Amino acid sequence: MTKQQNILIIGAGLCGSLLALRLGQRGYNVTVMEKRPDMRKVDISAGRSINLAFSDRGIKAMNLVGILDKVMPLCIPMKGRMLHDVEGNTVLAPYSGRENEYINSISRGGLNELLLTEAEKHDNVNIHFNKKCLSVDFEKTTALFKDYDTKKEFIEDADVIFATDGAGSALRKSYYLGKKFLFSFSQDWLSHGYKELSILPGENGSYKTFKNALHIWGREAFMLIALPNLDGSFTVTLFLSFDEGEYNFNNLTTKERVLEFFEKYFKDALELMPNLVEDFFENPTSPLGTVKCSPWHYKGNTLLMGDAAHAIVPFYGQGMNASFEDVTEFDKVLDEGHQDWETIFKTYEANRKKDTDAIADLAIDNFYEMKGHVNHPNFREKRNLEMAFEKDFPNEYSSKYSLVTFNENIGYRDAMLRGRAQDKAILNMLADGTLNINDDLKSNLEKVTIETENILEDDRIAGLK
Repeated sequence: MTKQQNILIIGAGLCGSLLALRLGQRGYNVTVMEKRPDMRKVDISAGRSINLAFSDRGIKAMNLVGILDKVMPLCIPMKGRMLHDVEGNTVLAPYSGRENEYINSISRGGLNELLLTEAEKHDNVNIHFNKKCLSVDFEKTTALFKDYDTKKEFIEDADVIFATDGAGSALRKSYYLGKKFLFSFSQDWLSHGYKELSILPGENGSYKTFKNALHIWGREAFMLIALPNLDGSFTVTLFLSFDEGEYNFNNLTTKERVLEFFEKYFKDALELMPNLVEDFFENPTSPLGTVKCSPWHYKGNTLLMGDAAHAIVPFYGQGMNASFEDVTEFDKVLDEGHQDWETIFKTYEANRKKDTDAIADLAIDNFYEMKGHVNHPNFREKRNLEMAFEKDFPNEYSSKYSLVTFNENIGYRDAMLRGRAQDKAILNMLADGTLNINDDLKSNLEKVTIETENILEDDRIAGLK
């Protein structure tokens, strides 16, 4: 297939800028249209982005385009979850029993800026800002844009259009409204929303609390999390119902009530946040939703990718990593040597959709785990046993979290199925007394392995795998 074809990418966020970089490296002529200003010149982030967790699937994508050495200086390793109880007591729960497995806190803006700069190093990649996509004619392979600078509308023509324009994708909307083919779409909202807050740096850029962890104040019905930044600050995010419970976003309307809420449930965090009230009332409250749709492509003309195809809630730290993995998996299909875009798109979606559906479901699961289950004795017992398995038998066992986060060569669906089976096996055996955490670790691992395989076989028979 000729590399002289003109490719239009709608959206220069993380997925779009990585895709532009990779297709540019492969020799395609790439034009990118982004509705926002150039973030390298204008600050556009305030209060509108959850800080990001960067892990092995994202690392694999950075290796693909050869810039991991430039990405890692933007990262702060987080070795585990620092769990805060109501009294302010803390315990560090490692992500893995293996020393080398951890996730990284990274600035969304810093990473996006790097990807844009790297993409623009290629003469065949051109990125244009302040150009909002209004609609896409997916039969003619054209897109209608509005230029925010000139206020004029214009049409951009291309051989192929990729939409990486996020959960509110203009191409996906055009698919849905066009009714030219059977298109399925669902958007499911959590009853909770989120508000971004901050812990400011201490003196001389010091950290006011432990640096190398993802901090969690899980309170069953709601939670607070904090991720470290390079300047000594922490990005803090409150996840809370819009209208349920004694405290919710709809009734936290005064300074006194906000302080009362934090004093009651997040006292140790409040002591670190003298700027809380200002942040709370200045920063927006945003919804949390999951988008699933199919098909992602129309013939050989257009393709949805990243959040445009499969937006997920942020509770597994895999939204960015999954979008980056989209590019990795798409690149693998390009390597197969298909002669037309329609075959490429069909093959990519057939390979990929089952995995993006799986991580969407896992992210919802982890929402409930993070805000409540992490504090339950049976969950702690299971995690302690899994940590011991991973430490003593690193090549024989990986927890569900490790399968998803640290095993980049295992698809999300396979990780989900095995991980859920392992969870079920351990919890059931602990409950019925057939597994004793004080028994020999090797014999316990053998019991868990056998029971896990039995559950997986039952799932296969039931048609769940």
